[in-house]
Amino acid sequence: MQAAGEHLLSQISQSLFTIQPNVSITEIQARLSEIISQYDIRRIEIEEPHPDLQEKIELFLSGKKLEGLSPLSLDGYRLQLRVFAEHVKKKVEDITTADLRVYLGRFQNLKSATLASKLSVLKSFFGWLAAEDIIPKDPSAKIKPPKKEKRLPKALTIEELEMMREACKTIRERALIEVMYATGCRLSEVQQLNRADIDFTTQSCRVIGKGNKEREVYFSFKAIYHLKKYFLSRGDQEQALFITERRPFRRISGRGIQREIGIVAARAKITKNVTPHTMRHTFATLTLNNGAELVAVQELLGHENPATTQIYASITAERKREQHRKYLVQ
Repeated sequence: MQAAGEHLLSQISQSLFTIQPNVSITEIQARLSEIISQYDIRRIEIEEPHPDLQEKIELFLSGKKLEGLSPLSLDGYRLQLRVFAEHVKKKVEDITTADLRVYLGRFQNLKSATLASKLSVLKSFFGWLAAEDIIPKDPSAKIKPPKKEKRLPKALTIEELEMMREACKTIRERALIEVMYATGCRLSEVQQLNRADIDFTTQSCRVIGKGNKEREVYFSFKAIYHLKKYFLSRGDQEQALFITERRPFRRISGRGIQREIGIVAARAKITKNVTPHTMRHTFATLTLNNGAELVAVQELLGHENPATTQIYASITAERKREQHRKYLVQ
């Protein structure tokens, strides 16, 4: 695109240089019109994202889709890059490290994890463009991610988990709580499950996780019991594992599952913020505290990096005291 622009400028310059004195404006316009007709020229509105940047974003997303990135991740990338394009209205090759720092500086009030997520998307985008030789160098390469906040995931205690169970008023609520806790699945993984996916003989099913990777997860006796009870209460033909309560029956949305768990937590009078991911944290923390091997929990959670699972291995004060009493040589 830059070469075409330079070529256009060169042609216009040469044309104007060769025009004789006393040539009319009409003749100049005709000469320029003849040159410009060979190019696709679009006016760039300063208020709008640069078309070149938008084009490269679509190219990047297409590439990532071919690499097998999940639709959920692609939507996240698209949203983040759209916001970026609205702030940095430049051609991709003209974007500098300073531009990225100024852009990220707009979000200093956000948590470091959120800021790191925004930077990660930009690094993925510009790194991909540089690797594909679309841009000469990656302007995000020199930017270091912010320090991560050292906060342990807020899992439910055994008592709080029981309070959640007791607070369930509908069959669907109880089945959902038991499935989320027993499997340790992500919200998107549970939301996409179908009834036919459940193997009641082995009390397991296969889910599609991050990076489109498949893994096997397992149910508890309680989860299986309440799932069967939930299925018997339904008179629909929907294939989805969890559906809406009102007609027309359809697969429950991720937002619907979040809302359901939030309602149960409020009813149980649990003060901490309880989300679907809290149930995943609870599965990991309580399982590890009960003696499960870290590698096994890593596989069950679908973590590629053991360090991601390691954050759940920080045991409670009570568990530490128990271990001290049990293993200290007197």
